[in-house]
Amino acid sequence: MSTKVDLSKVDMNNPGGWPLPIKAVACVVLALFIIGMSWWMFVSDRRDILAALESKEQSLRAEFQDKQGRAANLEPLKQQLAQMELMLQQMLRQLPSKNEMPDLIVDISQTALATGITNELFQPGAETPKEFYAEKPIALRMVGTYHQFGAFVSGVASLPRVVIMTMHDISLTPRAGKPGQLVLQGTVKTYRYLDEEEAAETAAAATGGGK
Repeated sequence: MSTKVDLSKVDMNNPGGWPLPIKAVACVVLALFIIGMSWWMFVSDRRDILAALESKEQSLRAEFQDKQGRAANLEPLKQQLAQMELMLQQMLRQLPSKNEMPDLIVDISQTALATGITNELFQPGAETPKEFYAEKPIALRMVGTYHQFGAFVSGVASLPRVVIMTMHDISLTPRAGKPGQLVLQGTVKTYRYLDEEEAAETAAAATGGGK
């Protein structure tokens, strides 16, 4: 025999007076609600943690792959660096040495005279040491024709030692009253290599100056 409960007579503000079946249903609903909310909050929190971990995993994986690639290329890069340093030293050794520099300056001046150029000014300045080499400025004023200057450049290039000259504030202008004559004036710099002792002294000076 079933027992029917008249819900219209149930006082919602007095749960203690509810009939037993209503109390049982209410307890089940409340329990399900608490379990559902607890599960949702737990899962939601874990989802945030999972998303953070997945992001961190991707970051670590990318970092690992980057470092792995660098490690794989490290040895070939070391070999390339050693080869480049060797090539640099070989190229530097082709420049004149400290003892050869005075004779080289004379050779440059004599090459100009041999091509018919007039050296109105040919004044070497003080050297400036760099990391692997030293540069020496030469203030000059030369007078000659276009072809004479071409022969001068060709003659310098034919000298036994590699001669590198860079031009600074150079001007080439016609000479007044002398058709075909050009005036080349300004500063050129030529270079020589530093021996091991000089390079060490230069490096020590640079380190001391940077402190």
